[in-house]
Amino acid sequence: MCKEVVTQGFSAPLKGEILTPPDKSMSHRSLIIGSLTQGKIKISNFLTGADCLATLEILKELGCETEFLDKNTVVLNAQNAYSAPKKELYCGNSGTTMRLMTGLLCAQNFKSTLSGDISLSKRPMKRIIEPLSLMGASIKSNEGKAPLIIEQGKLNGIEYKSPIASAQVKSALLLAGLQTSNGATTVLEPHLSRNHTEKMLKFFGADIQTFTKNGLFGVTARHSSLVPKDLNVVGDISSAAFIMVAAAIIKGSDVILKNVGLNPTRTGLIDVMKHMKANIEVLNCDLVSNEEIGDIRIKYSPDMEGCEIGGEIIPRLIDEIPIIALLATQAKGTTIIKDAGDLKNKESDRIACVERELRKFGAQIEGTDDGFIIEGKNCGNGLFKGDTEIESYHDHRIAMTGYIAGLISKKPCRINGFEWVETSFPDFLNIFENLKK
Repeated sequence: MCKEVVTQGFSAPLKGEILTPPDKSMSHRSLIIGSLTQGKIKISNFLTGADCLATLEILKELGCETEFLDKNTVVLNAQNAYSAPKKELYCGNSGTTMRLMTGLLCAQNFKSTLSGDISLSKRPMKRIIEPLSLMGASIKSNEGKAPLIIEQGKLNGIEYKSPIASAQVKSALLLAGLQTSNGATTVLEPHLSRNHTEKMLKFFGADIQTFTKNGLFGVTARHSSLVPKDLNVVGDISSAAFIMVAAAIIKGSDVILKNVGLNPTRTGLIDVMKHMKANIEVLNCDLVSNEEIGDIRIKYSPDMEGCEIGGEIIPRLIDEIPIIALLATQAKGTTIIKDAGDLKNKESDRIACVERELRKFGAQIEGTDDGFIIEGKNCGNGLFKGDTEIESYHDHRIAMTGYIAGLISKKPCRINGFEWVETSFPDFLNIFENLKK
């Protein structure tokens, strides 16, 4: 059932402290990598969004046992993993689930099928099928897309030079490589993609090394027996991004986000906001379960300036680009986002969809082959006109970007398909209502 949300028009200042929602990438990996320990672990601050619950349900179908101690604490018992599933393994809307589970499953001695919803079934899986096939995996697909039928294959370690920096490709290969004793598996990337998999594997005791080679970023994994350990998931900077941008563009706002994950492969947004002269600071840095964390304070920033965003920083903020595009509409001058062509392969074609929906608000934004050209501060005093209807395209980040745009609009806006926000940020509306009190 399609859920509609109506913004109230120009928002009151956002003020207060909030605990950042759990990290989606780490929540997926805590289950998948945790299952490889073949033991019992407790995962604290686990994200109970629809995407992560899809991963949990698949692992249960494969023989793992799970128990929630409270809303965000789950115990995973993988002592009886892995057994042949009795039905298709449904990934819902989650590309992370499908790609990482393919890496895990192609090393098993049984047949399995991974399927997804209408959006996931359109996303490219060839990027993992080809390198896993080079390792000896047997994967059938629908012309490079889901459903994926995975049959037993004899895997060998390989060295793979990835044409793109992709954490999901890298993770799928490492998960397969950990389960084969026939050679090491090495992945080389042109830029360093998010490295939660490598960090978590090290946390659980895997034989894994990272390095640079001829300007490429590499990681090598060998067959390993992982050690069960309890793990704490840090806050998700990709979810925090919507609050950070909202506070920067809504007059009078002053927000502190607690327990934000500050993994350097994810903090591109912070670098960009500082470069744009946003009023932002990082406080109280620490290390939890081998991941950097800290608090972020962000205040209304009326003097931001446009900039150029491209190159090595793109993998460090690829999920935040829709909300960065909105941020750029409120900065002085021109912002150019380039080298982000993979946005076309997300839950939606985010280049086309972001351009189309922000234009409805009156933004001056032009989509390109690999990004955007955005002219800022051309909507009167910075406020959008509002009084429009926004589509989400089955994409949680488009829906949330539309909501934030509605908070700086003169008139209310309607966002259709807002239920997709449940995949990554179930408490989104509650958090914003609390910050506006």
